Amino acid sequence: MKISIGMKLQSGPWGGGNQFAVALSAYLKQQGANVVHHLLDKDIDLILLTEPRKSSLSSAFTDRDIVEYLTCRNPEALVVHRINECDERKGTRDVNRLLIEANRCADHTVFIASWLQELFIRQGIGDKSRSVILNGADHSIFNAEGFIPWDHSSPLKIVTHHWGGNWLKGFDIYQELDAMLAEPAWKDRITFTYIGRTPEGFRFSNTNHIQPLSGRQLATELRKHHIYVTASRNEPAGMHHIEGAMCGMPLLFIESGALPEYCNGYGVSFTPEMFRQKLEEIIASYDHWAGTLSGYPNSAEKMCENYHALFSNLLARKNELLALREPLRPATLFMKSSYMLNHITRKIKYFRKSLQQER
Repeated sequence: MKISIGMKLQSGPWGGGNQFAVALSAYLKQQGANVVHHLLDKDIDLILLTEPRKSSLSSAFTDRDIVEYLTCRNPEALVVHRINECDERKGTRDVNRLLIEANRCADHTVFIASWLQELFIRQGIGDKSRSVILNGADHSIFNAEGFIPWDHSSPLKIVTHHWGGNWLKGFDIYQELDAMLAEPAWKDRITFTYIGRTPEGFRFSNTNHIQPLSGRQLATELRKHHIYVTASRNEPAGMHHIEGAMCGMPLLFIESGALPEYCNGYGVSFTPEMFRQKLEEIIASYDHWAGTLSGYPNSAEKMCENYHALFSNLLARKNELLALREPLRPATLFMKSSYMLNHITRKIKYFRKSLQQER
């Protein structure tokens, strides 16, 4: 099985999409698959489209590159499109339309939450083979080893973390928490730590603000706290709350996007107007919720197992899926010559990078 994952892997603090690609690449290799991150080879069995926006630093190839590959090089490669984004989470206007257009090249679509799948169905994405596979975090890094539950006498330590600094990540609630720390009723009861980027010009007054962390350093910092809060709006899935839960912390999560699907049963949900009341509720029921976290299911291993099973199933049904594929735009002489030029250019860049790494 030769699989091309359309993500340029990044090191250090990065978004959840990168964590997904790193975990899946490693797992598939352990299962004996040949994993690449380009479209240079003729014998790719399955292509995973992860980011069709060419302007994105993480994008290894786009849907247009895939169409060129299928048309001019290997028409029997299957295409899976993983959708993990939407306009609603950042207040953009063109992402959904772009993803729906890019999805035309796919034989199967994976959504990272049922909420996201339903959103795109309502907005007119094609009626083709699809499934939901939830995100998961690396249990060897994000785990409860060393986590100490709240003792009910010291201040309750609340934490959250985000790679991006968009206001819709929940900064209205984080701002409210920051203000609460100066109020007599709360200042001796709770602390709040924010890890990551903030909106431009935004400043905390009473919060412990830590710059973005990743991997074991992030997990170590998370485990110093007692409750994980997330107020991210219209979250397609996210990784932050998963990492918090796997580090042992009960979740205080907003009723928005995919968060209920990921968090129900492991903490208390809230609406903005009920935030303080729900904080009181999770404080009162802390021991109960702390006892549920050992069963939190969303690990990277489970996620990767599901993708591997999906890929195996799709490849076993290749002829059936190819018969259902919409006709690709006929390749013109211009497309063929353009593809060959782009292909040669990509080959040169790839080998130059390989030589630099060897040095």
